[in-house]
Amino acid sequence: MTRLAVWFATAGPAGYSPVAPGTAGSAVGVLIYIATWRATLNQQLLLLLAITLAGIWAADAAARHFGKGDPSHVVIDEVAGQLLTFAGLAVGGPGILLGFLLFRLLDIIKPWPARQLESLHGGLGIMADDLMAAVYANLLLRGAILLFPGWL
Repeated sequence: MTRLAVWFATAGPAGYSPVAPGTAGSAVGVLIYIATWRATLNQQLLLLLAITLAGIWAADAAARHFGKGDPSHVVIDEVAGQLLTFAGLAVGGPGILLGFLLFRLLDIIKPWPARQLESLHGGLGIMADDLMAAVYANLLLRGAILLFPGWL
């Protein structure tokens, strides 16, 4: 069961990227978004919920496996974060790029309360800070869509 958890938490090979594993995990999230962008909002949220709940379990198991509180190999939080960034939105290439960059930036700088959510125990803390960053990214992307209709 630990192998399955680690595989899920690392998004397969993405978490083992020698350079920027979080960015590789975010790319997996973008690919899942592209594959499911025509889904209804309810379907998108159900997928996000499933990945988040499984991600909490898997990230917790992977943290114990790697012996670290938030191992860099664990990128399921970035996958979920990207899906939340695009939730309820239907954007094309420029919007996908902007959403990707917004989420990565906010995941790195962790504006309040994202940084504080990291202190939650285990897999919940691993997932929660990225999901908070994704809420901000989603709102900023929605603002950009309003400001630049038809461009994103």
